[in-house]
Amino acid sequence: MAPRKPSQSEDLFAVEEKIVEVDVQEEMEGAFLEYAYSVIYSRALPDARDGLKPVQRRILFAMSELGLRPDRAHVKCSRVVGEVMGKYHPHGDTAIYDAMVRMAQPFTMRLPLVDGHGNFGSLDDGPAASRYTEARLAPAALLMTAGLDESTVDFVPNYDDQLMQPEVLPAAYPNLLVNGAAGIAVGMATNMAPHNLVEVIGAARHLIAHPEADLEALMRFVPGPDLPLGGRIVGLDGIRDAYESGRGSFRTRATARIENVTPRKKAIVVTDLPYLVGPEKVIEKVKQLVQSKKLQGISDIVDLTDRTKGLHLVIEIKTGFNPEAVLEQLYRMTPMEESFGINNVALVDGQPRTLGLKELLKVYVDFRTGVVRRRTAHRLGKKQDRLHLVEGLLIAIIDIDEVIQLIRAAEDVASARTRLMQVFDLSEIQANHILDLQLRRLTKFSRIELESERDELRREIEQLQALLNDPALLLALVSEELAAVAREHGTPRRTVLLESDGAAGMPSAAGSSAAKGAGSALEVADDPCWVLLSSAGLVARTTTAGPLGVGGRRAKHDVVLSRVRATARGEVGLVTSAGRVLRLSVVELPTLPPTAEAPALSGGAPLSAFLDLAPQEQPLTLCSLTADGPGLAVGTQQGVVKRVNPDYPGNRSDFEVISLKDGDRVVGAVELATGEESLVLISSAAHLLHFSASAVRPQGRAGGGMVGIKLGPGDRVVAFTAVTADTENVVVTVAGSASALPGSEPGSVKVTDLWAYPAKGRATGGLRCHRFLRGEDALVLAWAGAAPPMAASSSGVAVDLPETNDKRDGSGTPAPAPIAAVAGPAGGAGE
Repeated sequence: MAPRKPSQSEDLFAVEEKIVEVDVQEEMEGAFLEYAYSVIYSRALPDARDGLKPVQRRILFAMSELGLRPDRAHVKCSRVVGEVMGKYHPHGDTAIYDAMVRMAQPFTMRLPLVDGHGNFGSLDDGPAASRYTEARLAPAALLMTAGLDESTVDFVPNYDDQLMQPEVLPAAYPNLLVNGAAGIAVGMATNMAPHNLVEVIGAARHLIAHPEADLEALMRFVPGPDLPLGGRIVGLDGIRDAYESGRGSFRTRATARIENVTPRKKAIVVTDLPYLVGPEKVIEKVKQLVQSKKLQGISDIVDLTDRTKGLHLVIEIKTGFNPEAVLEQLYRMTPMEESFGINNVALVDGQPRTLGLKELLKVYVDFRTGVVRRRTAHRLGKKQDRLHLVEGLLIAIIDIDEVIQLIRAAEDVASARTRLMQVFDLSEIQANHILDLQLRRLTKFSRIELESERDELRREIEQLQALLNDPALLLALVSEELAAVAREHGTPRRTVLLESDGAAGMPSAAGSSAAKGAGSALEVADDPCWVLLSSAGLVARTTTAGPLGVGGRRAKHDVVLSRVRATARGEVGLVTSAGRVLRLSVVELPTLPPTAEAPALSGGAPLSAFLDLAPQEQPLTLCSLTADGPGLAVGTQQGVVKRVNPDYPGNRSDFEVISLKDGDRVVGAVELATGEESLVLISSAAHLLHFSASAVRPQGRAGGGMVGIKLGPGDRVVAFTAVTADTENVVVTVAGSASALPGSEPGSVKVTDLWAYPAKGRATGGLRCHRFLRGEDALVLAWAGAAPPMAASSSGVAVDLPETNDKRDGSGTPAPAPIAAVAGPAGGAGE
């Protein structure tokens, strides 16, 4: 029997097998390295230049290409996700939407880049699906994408080589420091805290002006992170380590105060939680500890959080337990105190590096300088091209009859172009532009317009060439643009920085120690002490004879605005800008250790932990609540001055000391010692007036005061205080722009001897005390008191003041940093 012939299909598969032998170890190593590089470079780590991961960069670029500007309507997030996934990011839609949600959450980003509309989640709950939410670019995102059409950055192909996408965004501000970053790669991770935009830009501008600046100089501008929801950071040593080496840690602590929920029952009210900690997480942990009997003294916990009051957790304390001791247990055992580990890992030239504060700022400044240089070169090329066309048009208009005759005589466009180039010595581009010329451009007025445009183009080209040829001018432009961003988008600091928790050791609230804890406040001896108020709004008490900054000792952090004598179990008053006095229990305040050197008042606690101030109400000074002495003197923004009889009610937690007119507010208050002090008022128009306090008749608390200084239209009082004649007194004035954001510009500062200004009668205009420089139109801050004066920024960092100026009407010198407060060595006038 003949053998069977194989079918056609069998012939197709009858191919010789080819097996390639590979080493398993080498194959695994190669595959793992490729995967690790892809995760590190393309997914998990941000670029140190724009502070964005690839998915975030692609989202912003895609939204910019879609035209989703802040002045346009929101669009469905699913549309944006589809656009990004289909064109630029070949990964799952969940990863894209999660990144988009994070950029829209105000509790995650210090300066959100996406404006979300709908349910974008909370600290405890996730967002709604992308089909239910809408988004558009936030104003800050425009700063990230501005200049993409001016060749400021390189473009690279997308994943399928069909489209182009930016390798990095131009980033008009240091986004990596402002918004932070978090990501886990292969073998490494990054975790960076958010910072304040104004502070970061101030440090960047200082580095531009002083390239050799050390870390200490930069930390005068950036003393620590500024978390989106505020809170408190306890312990600054770890922050300095992170700024120096790129790695460190700090503790974030909830803001809590003890209140009476009923006349006989106390509760701990939590108004702020650590970064990225939600109330449900705290409630669950507290309930778990109470059920396991590891935490005692808590009867109930209620979440009263809403959109109006914000976070509001009420933890009720059982009778017989010390609330302070329970609070310490909550800090120790629950997420009410969390540790944040800083690990500043970012991509620099495609390589992951651990960067300190100066390195991060330097990478950004170098990058931004390159962006501005490329933008300038692009604009220069556009201007030169336009000038080339305008010069050709002017040639054509001058000899327009000959041009028309030449074109009419030509057989076709090519010959007309050639003849134009030969006869009038034009380039091919100019000749083509003349051939496209419209007849309406042949008027005399058009020639005038073209000549004006030519002159303007030449001036602009000269300016652009000067920028490219002078690195100093280029850096100055970068610095000016950063300052403009800070003015437009900057916000005040939200997070309080504390070098220590400032709390004395408290016994446990569990078991037999509960009774001891409950009586701990009563066991405190009613010894004399000092109560201190700092410029950062921190309060504390100390038993040392020389409080912070007294006797020539300089504080390491913050300055003392006011101090008052008290006893450990007594009460003091806090005078506010609303003309109120609020009672403050001394025993509840943290105690500063009695050290030989002046301690930092950052060991104190925020006023918000003890008192509730109304919106826009500011703390001014401390005062005693006794009926002895001549009482308080207060001055208002509209120039009213008043002396208050010390008939303070003993049964009220707060009371008014002046009846204010509509729109008026108290700008200063001081407790008089003799009644013969000199009262000093300084206006925003730089007028200073001082007169004897005896010229002001004391009034009851309901009185409205009397005219202290005569003000001009638009003028207002910026400082009021009192000084004694037997001390060396100085005046500190800080001038700037009235329209600038507070804390965004240092301005100019001047220190002058107060007695250089003769005393004048009450209700007069006073004497000029500061001459404004260009760009200045008002005094933004002023102070008068005993020398030597001390100044601090809004974050509490000390700012150096110039030497005393002999010219009472002279101009100031540029301040090294924005000044938020000035105080004397004794913590205020009248001491």
